[in-house]
Amino acid sequence: MKKILIAILAPVLFTSMVNFPDAGEIIKKVDENMTAKTQVIESKMIIYGKRNTREVESKGYSEGNTKSFTEYLAPEREKGTKMLKLEDKLWIYSPETDRTIQLSGHMLKQSVMGSDLSYEDMMETRKLTEMYDAKVIGEEVIDGRETWILELNAKVEDVSYDKRKIWVDQERYVPLKEELFAKSGQLLKKTVLSEVKKIGNRWYPMAINYKDMLKDGKGTDFILLSIKFDEKIPDYIFSKASLKK
Repeated sequence: MKKILIAILAPVLFTSMVNFPDAGEIIKKVDENMTAKTQVIESKMIIYGKRNTREVESKGYSEGNTKSFTEYLAPEREKGTKMLKLEDKLWIYSPETDRTIQLSGHMLKQSVMGSDLSYEDMMETRKLTEMYDAKVIGEEVIDGRETWILELNAKVEDVSYDKRKIWVDQERYVPLKEELFAKSGQLLKKTVLSEVKKIGNRWYPMAINYKDMLKDGKGTDFILLSIKFDEKIPDYIFSKASLKK
């Protein structure tokens, strides 16, 4: 009986004895890779619909976690649409109607141009260390890369996802996969990050697939065509006047 009990408990005891690194240090290094004082991004969204696939190109600017501005460049029907985030407020300008509207509350959960990204996803630029407590719960190899599996639980109220599970490259400290959960525990979204490149002194994924788990389909590919970090951005970019320029 004792031998049977030891055989059952051995894997559990071994797992509990694994010397995982400090989770706080891991997400701190992830933040150092994924965030910057400023970012200037040219990107393309490939939106996989039920009947067709659309591509939307844009240029975006962000400063810290309180300011961001995005202008859509193509296709023609989306060209000139602009979004401005200041603190927790979001404005959208439509050239078709020549009107600016402010989104708030439940409206921020709506899809951006039919993609698998919500306006909340677009607005969330805070560091993980500011929003979540973390713990390492395991290891896994993804596409030949060894990763730490981390469980993140919200420590502030105003987050889009109450819980996250992320797979962090053990060498480059970049997330390679992520699962995003509601407070109820329901899985809401999955992301897969790829084409990781060295840019200056940081590693950064140049492609992300977002999959809304409440929708059918292949999700949305967010492809970075170019990205620049810590560049000076003119103040007028982050003003309401820039929406109609």
